[in-house]
Amino acid sequence: MNQYYEGIGRRKQSTARVRVMAGSGKFTVNERLVEEYFGRLGDIESILLPFSAIDRDRATFDVSVKVMGGGVTGQTESVRLGLARAFIKMDETNLTLLRKARLLTRDARVKERKKPGLKRARKAPTYTKR
Repeated sequence: MNQYYEGIGRRKQSTARVRVMAGSGKFTVNERLVEEYFGRLGDIESILLPFSAIDRDRATFDVSVKVMGGGVTGQTESVRLGLARAFIKMDETNLTLLRKARLLTRDARVKERKKPGLKRARKAPTYTKR
């Protein structure tokens, strides 16, 4: 098996384990092609931002991703973070380039829990005087 570099990305409820190795440009997510898995407009461009940040061509790497949980946006952003972290393990000089592109910050925003007596986390029932 080839030498690979692994990065783990998280966002909301989703977790992505990204493995990057030298190869021919094959990008798979849950054993499907990335274009097939992420069909929404702009998702693939968002995922591939770490490649442009370190100024490397996608065709020189094989990327394998196992992503679980969450929705489309959470999965997209967790794959992007995992890819950026894998590039750091590959070469430490990528750290400054990826940090400058703001690709290493873990977005900690998650859904707030529902509170008792309220309809949602903060929405209160309508007040009636009588």
